Amino acid sequence: MARSLMPRLLMKTPAPAIPVIDIRDGGPPLHAQQSAPQARALRDACLAFFPRAVLPALPVLDWVALRWLKRSRSPYLPEIARIAEILDFSGVWLLNASYQWACTSLAREEDGVPWLIRTLDWPFSGLGRHAEVAQMRGNSGDFFSIAWPGYVGALTAMAPFRFAACINQAPMRRHTLHPWLRPYDFAVNMFASWGCIGRMPPDQLLRYTFEVCDEYGAARRMLETTPVARPVIFTLVGCAAGERCVIERTATGFVTREVNTCAANDWVPERPRWEGRIGTRRFLNSSFADAAAYSRARREALANWPGSLAERRFDWVRQPVLNPYTRLAAAMCPASGILRAVGYDAAGAGLPEPVTQLCEIELAPSLQPA
Repeated sequence: MARSLMPRLLMKTPAPAIPVIDIRDGGPPLHAQQSAPQARALRDACLAFFPRAVLPALPVLDWVALRWLKRSRSPYLPEIARIAEILDFSGVWLLNASYQWACTSLAREEDGVPWLIRTLDWPFSGLGRHAEVAQMRGNSGDFFSIAWPGYVGALTAMAPFRFAACINQAPMRRHTLHPWLRPYDFAVNMFASWGCIGRMPPDQLLRYTFEVCDEYGAARRMLETTPVARPVIFTLVGCAAGERCVIERTATGFVTREVNTCAANDWVPERPRWEGRIGTRRFLNSSFADAAAYSRARREALANWPGSLAERRFDWVRQPVLNPYTRLAAAMCPASGILRAVGYDAAGAGLPEPVTQLCEIELAPSLQPA
């Protein structure tokens, strides 16, 4: 039977602990079964972002997402089908085909040891409050993924003594130039993604990498070369000095950089006809330059943070890295088996505030290095 591990707390605040859930023997379907009320609350919180007119069409959107996932090279279709059966409400397929809005991440070394820190930004309320750390198992060993009940992919994960990685949304390919035509370009790209038969969704590829790759080099090759259904940015660190990189992916191509290993939501350097992602409040009113500057400001702020991650502080989560859509911050060091996290949620008209926390996972003796 799955069990919940007791995390140590990070902050001396009343914020509750992020639960660490052992689902090595049941996977995401067991997670959904154990946390069905939280899964429904999360679904409702995400759907609250959309206009009410969209809600009656939810079964149709589920069907479209199901068809898209079937056309992709997803190894997790049976899991999603089982989760949809367990939860018995619309939206499971749609949420497993959705993609995060924006993020900022940094791979850095302290005393020759790689660390990965990241924030995850989504406009949906409730993601920080309902985040859980799922202890999972693959052919190459155990790993920990910051996840939500009902979700099968991986966005932020760490395999002790192997590697850690996360996903940022890539810039959007632009077919037009006017800011008000972004919705048109968004639709064109969506239909182009629909036509990408046999290419795995990036978040599902990241989970698969943790399941089958024994070390940093193998993970890097898989993330660089496996065809993906959408452009994506992976940030990856291993356990030895120099094992850190940012992998910028298009459907079948990649550019990997081992210096300047900080990522937001634009290519580095910028490329023509690609536009950095922007917050929803800026969607129709920002220029190409504004979008690029928004990603650049977050990258530079995080890259220039002068503190030490050994101090267990999250003061690197500050503007502009901290923004109205920040829902999660995590720090991971696979060489030490460390994963720390803070969940954020909206606080009125101000910036999000911490609502949950995890000092670091407690590794079982079986996961300690020999």
